[in-house]
Amino acid sequence: MERVSAIIVAAGRGERFGSPKQLSLLKGKTVLDWSLEKFESHEAVDEIVLVLKEEQEKEKILGHYKKILAVVKGGKERQDSVLNGFKMIDPEKTGIVLVHDGVRPLVSIALISRIIEAAFKKGAAIPALPLEDTVKEVTGKEILRTLERQELCRVQTPQGFSYSLLKKALNKAQEEGYYGTDEASLVERTGEKVYVVPGDPVNIKITVPEDLKVAEAFLDD
Repeated sequence: MERVSAIIVAAGRGERFGSPKQLSLLKGKTVLDWSLEKFESHEAVDEIVLVLKEEQEKEKILGHYKKILAVVKGGKERQDSVLNGFKMIDPEKTGIVLVHDGVRPLVSIALISRIIEAAFKKGAAIPALPLEDTVKEVTGKEILRTLERQELCRVQTPQGFSYSLLKKALNKAQEEGYYGTDEASLVERTGEKVYVVPGDPVNIKITVPEDLKVAEAFLDD
């Protein structure tokens, strides 16, 4: 089977959080360490490219993880960071590329497996959860319409793509100066289909300090 490479993006400045949230402690380990350990221990993941805010942070990390291929500095935007990491992957060896937010520390081995399997079969796969609340489109303070929540979902990471498909999507976005909110949106712009697999409610993103308490509760459960 072709190799699986994982890009772990942990280059955020944490402006809303007040500090780089990927380095915040969660049960005695950094949020980033929780994420890295899952990919390090997954038998199907062959290598990891880590994208950090500052490259000097790598000395604290490299000795702990055997699968880390490279540590690179993040770009101005998240998409730039992903591209910086992607450039370190060998196209002759890699079949599937996973992209994961380093601030999703509770990602499960099972979810990573689902994405890898679907990406090999379909070329592009992302985890998603259904919406439970009624969703409305609003402009200013006025409701324009109520959206069909059955057709909407909340998207997570890791997202998985064939190497060639992600390369095509990243290059097209760079050439056109387009920035998307995730890698799937870039692939969609190429006209290729992206498939959805069941996400995991525990796979939360650490965005504000209160999210650490939620993550701790999940770990205690």
